[in-house]
Amino acid sequence: MPIQSVGVRFRRISLFPIVALLVLPLANAQEVGTLTLLKDSPLRVVRGFTVLQGVEGMRLRQGDILGTGSAGTAQAQLEFSGTIVELGPSSQLLLFSQSGTTTEMVLLAGWLKGETTAGSYRYDSPLLTATTRAGNVLLHATANAAEIFVERGTASVNIGNAAAVASSADKVFFTHRTGKPMAAAGRPSQEFVGAMPTCFRDVLPSRIARFSAAKPPVLKSDHEVSYGEIEGWLTSGWGKGLVGRFKPRLQDSAFRQAIETHLAVLPEWQAALHPE
Repeated sequence: MPIQSVGVRFRRISLFPIVALLVLPLANAQEVGTLTLLKDSPLRVVRGFTVLQGVEGMRLRQGDILGTGSAGTAQAQLEFSGTIVELGPSSQLLLFSQSGTTTEMVLLAGWLKGETTAGSYRYDSPLLTATTRAGNVLLHATANAAEIFVERGTASVNIGNAAAVASSADKVFFTHRTGKPMAAAGRPSQEFVGAMPTCFRDVLPSRIARFSAAKPPVLKSDHEVSYGEIEGWLTSGWGKGLVGRFKPRLQDSAFRQAIETHLAVLPEWQAALHPE
């Protein structure tokens, strides 16, 4: 059914079987894709604990945290094996893991469209998750709601560790608001379509050919990440696995003080702060 011409803390769901992936040495993180389009937006890439300036042609790595700008036409296109992922404005994405033909990414906030032709892709968000092998999935995440539109093909949608619901002719649009059960409908709401980034309305053309044989650009390091830039991730359900990654930033007094101040919601940092 193609369409044509963070405020909130994540619920601390159980992620222990997979969260250890986040603490792998990022220096050895594998390349998983390429940034093939950047339009009307700066792209902030947190790699390790350093903030880089994203540029077209850069190779993406497992563990990268991407953030697009707030302009209404902001757009970033990421290409992986078997899928194209488009990010809209004010979007925050973690390239969580890739193993074999399975890739998982987490949208903390904003807009994402994934067009998958091969492999299994899992798109997580605070309130909804979609997994597909051959489908187009649109995901919108806000502070207290998430919406998923299975535009083409099929996908399974679930909340946390709950049983997944398979998409069907009368179940292609899924919504979940904080404190309410998940709902499914046979078409996306007018509000969803009206707010959707314009670039999501058409098929996403691949641009990988112009970069696959080119030498990757030299990336510019901007600064070491601040607490405010990653607060949403640290207080999310994925935050426990990020302690080892960002622990070196405790050498910065402002970062350390921010962790101390928020220790009530970051108890996993206690041992890093006070190993004695």
